[in-house]
Amino acid sequence: MASEAIYKSGQGYWTRMISASAFGLLIAQGTYWTWSKLGSGGGDVAGYVAIGAALVFFAGLGSLVFWLLGRNPRSVDFLIATEAEMRKVNWSTRREITNSTGVVIVTMLAIAMFCFVCDRAFAWGFLQVGVLDSSVLESE
Repeated sequence: MASEAIYKSGQGYWTRMISASAFGLLIAQGTYWTWSKLGSGGGDVAGYVAIGAALVFFAGLGSLVFWLLGRNPRSVDFLIATEAEMRKVNWSTRREITNSTGVVIVTMLAIAMFCFVCDRAFAWGFLQVGVLDSSVLESE
């Protein structure tokens, strides 16, 4: 019975739960897709085949996810280490993120204005030299 226990069950709870939720959503979508593609042929036999294939798909991938998240030492140790590292991260505050976003927006606008001014200056210079025709600037 000990060989069927979940490996390091008390560790990495949140990474396992979030990973299981994401995998569960993908498996549910894949199961529905399998059922809908195989069951669209019509008839009782096709319906039974579609349900059977969807159940096999669901059980197979569900077992694989359980093995990856609960029984496989390499993947479980990775998830536990990931959760430990995420606890060490110094997360930014809301104020820091707001200020950083403002700096990025202002810098982007300044660079856009600089590029616009340079474009117009070069266009004017090329117009004066005779490389550009004045109709080119009027069409913009």
